[in-house]
Amino acid sequence: MIIFGVAFLALCTLTGIFIGELLGKAIGVPANVGGVGIAMVLLILIGSYLKNRGLFSMESEQGVRFWSAVYIPIVVAMAAQQNVYGALSGGPMAILAGVAAVVIAFALVPVLDRIGQKKADAATATPLTAEG
Repeated sequence: MIIFGVAFLALCTLTGIFIGELLGKAIGVPANVGGVGIAMVLLILIGSYLKNRGLFSMESEQGVRFWSAVYIPIVVAMAAQQNVYGALSGGPMAILAGVAAVVIAFALVPVLDRIGQKKADAATATPLTAEG
């Protein structure tokens, strides 16, 4: 049933947030440290385990897919908003680091494109054979 997939996603989310809170307290940070990431890792690992054992039906998987399609963009937007607030309150060095990371990422796009083209060309090349 689809509701089992939604419940599975909720269980992973609550577990991840709980572990993130514990990690934050353990390192002395008054915040959730990696709770969403932990929840997603749990979702992937436990979901794969259950699917391989035949305990995760297609309908349950549809419930997870639906909410993950909604959930992931929301979490990314929330994290981006927190990063902007942190950068603005962190001063010019944080803003400079963010701008540098974006510039470097844009500069690497052509390099990655060339690497991808070389692999594609190598795959389509025909091997030379000796004809007798």
